[in-house]
Amino acid sequence: MTAVSSLSGPTDLPFQRPMSDVRSLRDRLRTDVTDQLGARLRADGNAERPPLGPLQRRQLAEAVLRDSIESIAQKRLQAGLELFDADVEQRAVAEVLAELFGAGRLDPLLADTSIENINVNGAEHVFVKHADGTREVLPPIVDSDQDLVHLIRTLAARSGIEERRFDNASPVVNFALPSGERISAVMTVTARPSVSIRRHRLRRVNLAELRENGTLGRGMESFLTAVVRARKNVLVTGGTSVGKTTLLRALASAIPAHERLITIEDVFELGLDQDPAHPDVVALQAREPNLEGVGAITLSDLVWQSLRMQPDRVIVGEVRGPEVIPLTNAMSMGNDGSMGTLHASSSAGAFTKLGAYAVQGPERLTLEATNLLVASALHFVVHLELSPDRRHRVVSSVREVVDADGRQIISNEVWRPGPDLQAAPAAPLRSRTLDDLLAAGFDPELVDRYRE
Repeated sequence: MTAVSSLSGPTDLPFQRPMSDVRSLRDRLRTDVTDQLGARLRADGNAERPPLGPLQRRQLAEAVLRDSIESIAQKRLQAGLELFDADVEQRAVAEVLAELFGAGRLDPLLADTSIENINVNGAEHVFVKHADGTREVLPPIVDSDQDLVHLIRTLAARSGIEERRFDNASPVVNFALPSGERISAVMTVTARPSVSIRRHRLRRVNLAELRENGTLGRGMESFLTAVVRARKNVLVTGGTSVGKTTLLRALASAIPAHERLITIEDVFELGLDQDPAHPDVVALQAREPNLEGVGAITLSDLVWQSLRMQPDRVIVGEVRGPEVIPLTNAMSMGNDGSMGTLHASSSAGAFTKLGAYAVQGPERLTLEATNLLVASALHFVVHLELSPDRRHRVVSSVREVVDADGRQIISNEVWRPGPDLQAAPAAPLRSRTLDDLLAAGFDPELVDRYRE
């Protein structure tokens, strides 16, 4: 028999082994461990003892696995059955530990820094998209649809500060892993379970690093840095997977360390509360209703709550509903320098989206009233796109919000897409805005050099 403590990960093991034996043993071991861990947690709760820490949980799991391996071997000997090979035991134990304390056979994919998106359609079909835009079909990460559901259920149950259920009653789940990957999964509303995983390769990033990877130029770096330092309110827009959250992190890197930030998200992704560059951060996450349909906490609820928490800035991970009203109120009530992201196909299209979201709120604002609120609160819209070769993300447009005129938002496109879609200087800034940015360190010579 193999000592659990000496096991290496499942990807380090030989692949020439009877998979049916591995699956059978793994399923038995998984049941033993989850039953005993669950019993221990319930006993601790009943006795009002402190819960086990991560290290203690793993040590208990390893002890249970050792006992289970020994018990199974004795029963097979008594029944006259052949013992499992040592490498079968090793693979089964390693897979159980990976499921309990990692992401199972997803771990090698999550460790691959070149992979950006992972899509799993049923047990057999695994598709990945790399950061350079290339796509690849990979071997299965689970043995059955049931295993896929079990894996996601296990990961969801221990995600974040709130357990997220994944079962027939809750067939759709969205959550983030501790390492930051965002997982979206569905079951029973599709023929087979499906999982989509979005990896944020740049968890801590600044504008200089985005310049180095081609997302923006020196002039744009200086401009956006000054926008943040001048406490202008910013909305980052773009399509799916164009890097809105990454740019939001980079903008936040220009915020002075002494400022108090409140971040608000549907699922934790920004991670500013884990960044030592921002010591005073409170991260808030929306909460789903319980089985009785009560207890939900919406993004709108959290934005209103954030205003009572003495923030210097409020940052909303993604605006996609009526929370646009409390956010714009926050922006116009002394919390200048606040930020958020929004799905939109263009910088101008952001205003239509904001109007559509605002009408969903309990206030039922008219488009005219919404536009007045947006124009009084929002200063800039920064738009991201994929480059023409689809391999890079670029800041393509920046609009300065000027005013509202009935059903229209008046704005100037101060940076517009160049030949390669990367933003080039366009309309001049308003003189008052330019003065604010100059005072915050904006270097217009960098823009003049671009024009030359």
